[in-house]
Amino acid sequence: MMESKLEKVQLLFRGKVRDIYKVEGGLLMVATDRISAFDVVMPNPIPDKGKILTAMSCWWFKKTEGIIKNHIITDEVDRFPEEVKKYKDILKGRTVYVKEAKPLPVECVVRGYLAGSGWKDYKATGEICGIKLPAGLVESQKLPEPIFTPATKAPRGEHDINITFQEVVNIVGKEIAEKIREVSLKIYKMAHDLAYEKGIIIADTKFEFGIHDGELILIDELLTPDSSRFWPLEEYEPGRPQKSYDKQYLRDYLESTKWNKTPPAPQLPQYVIEKTREKYITALKKLTGMEI
Repeated sequence: MMESKLEKVQLLFRGKVRDIYKVEGGLLMVATDRISAFDVVMPNPIPDKGKILTAMSCWWFKKTEGIIKNHIITDEVDRFPEEVKKYKDILKGRTVYVKEAKPLPVECVVRGYLAGSGWKDYKATGEICGIKLPAGLVESQKLPEPIFTPATKAPRGEHDINITFQEVVNIVGKEIAEKIREVSLKIYKMAHDLAYEKGIIIADTKFEFGIHDGELILIDELLTPDSSRFWPLEEYEPGRPQKSYDKQYLRDYLESTKWNKTPPAPQLPQYVIEKTREKYITALKKLTGMEI
């Protein structure tokens, strides 16, 4: 599914992956099979990707309920509002009915390993988001402790920018800034240890928070291959880029082309689509035991 179509249901917006609808009592988040890289949506869908993301997110949301409340009302289509039940076949497996929250305007990134933009920043300055790191670290190395490395939420098509914790304080206030840092680190450590036992290293991940009825809650997606770096533990070796169960494979393919990372994105070869799908399915099965 590249795009959902629910006639006579209010579409609020289409994100890079999710279509958001306003319904009685909250929102419907429909995860399509769209995939983005470098903040640009690809022209080809990855079959079943929306179902994989939804299954994995819901699994993690249940695991984190003891740490912080989240936005999920239900992922069971039979319990969705009456107005959308006729679209059951479209929605099943790829949709969650959620509370409407006001999203915080910051990306809450936690890094446990040196990779991606964090590795680039470290090579240039010895720091990530104002956090000084030990000298002599190598690419993909495990950090002494996971670090909270926030970013701005860029408009669609633009890149997020890493910011310092003080800048988060300036944006959302000291109390909320400290709370989202504390919760982000707590969730990451729990998830990292759980995944490690199942043969996956969560190198870094991104959380989103919102305010609902005056309370801070966890929203959006959680610990998926779209929002995290998943590395096979058995092949992990510091000092080089890692193989992965996420969209790094797609990014690496795109880096090998002459595409300038601005829309429109190039058509993806069938083998890239199939390999990306295979990686997402492997991550789901290894972590949760579920199959699509």
